[in-house]
Amino acid sequence: MFGCLAAYLDDLLCLVAADRGDPWNGLLVCTSRDRHAALMADEPALRPHAVLGKWLYLPQDHPEFETVAARLARRALERDPRLGVAPRPRAPRARRSAVG
Repeated sequence: MFGCLAAYLDDLLCLVAADRGDPWNGLLVCTSRDRHAALMADEPALRPHAVLGKWLYLPQDHPEFETVAARLARRALERDPRLGVAPRPRAPRARRSAVG
């Protein structure tokens, strides 16, 4: 996924690990805006992503990154209903005609 590692569970995109420049350097939590408050109450290190505001973000330089990321991964594995979004279906690719 755009040079990042995506974690899917039960056909839902749950977490995305990104190792690029800010704001793409950390863990993206795939969720919806109506779930932000509850997740941020449980994990205060989370914040809305600067570009993908519908998702939450844990910056890699956060002092508790590994601990919080592990808890989020555990929540995903436990099928926390606040995590995960259904990916959009891919648009059909246009057929290329043979030139010859």
